[in-house]
Amino acid sequence: MEARITNPAGLLPEAVHAVNLLYKAAHSAGVPGAVLELVHLRASQINNCGPCVDAGARGMRKAGETDDRLFAVPVWRETPYFTEPERAALALSEYATRLADRPDAVPDDIWADVAKHFDEKQLAAIVLWIATTNFFNRINVATRQQAPQNWG
Repeated sequence: MEARITNPAGLLPEAVHAVNLLYKAAHSAGVPGAVLELVHLRASQINNCGPCVDAGARGMRKAGETDDRLFAVPVWRETPYFTEPERAALALSEYATRLADRPDAVPDDIWADVAKHFDEKQLAAIVLWIATTNFFNRINVATRQQAPQNWG
């Protein structure tokens, strides 16, 4: 399979500035980096975004993430590798990514669980990062971008 077009970020470099602002905002709210990377990886897996799964897993490994945790992200509920805050964030990532799967896209119990572990600013950052990940995923999947990407 080949990409349909050059990566849109390369074609529209002014969009890169906006994406960088989203990245900076999400990563400056005090959420542990591992949590943000886990929600990114899980949403990207759900959306079948090869470049994001590849880049996410490689970045996490480079940051010291263990293979046990990386390999277990798709089945995080059935493994002992994740903390309660990480599990809550992973659940939110799944529900916020699969919006059309149920009438109440993000049920109150999912939100209440994640809200036990993160303050309002951190919750905003997690939601923003899930949305940004879904933004990346949709661009990459629609244009058939291939992994690995050279994103600098």
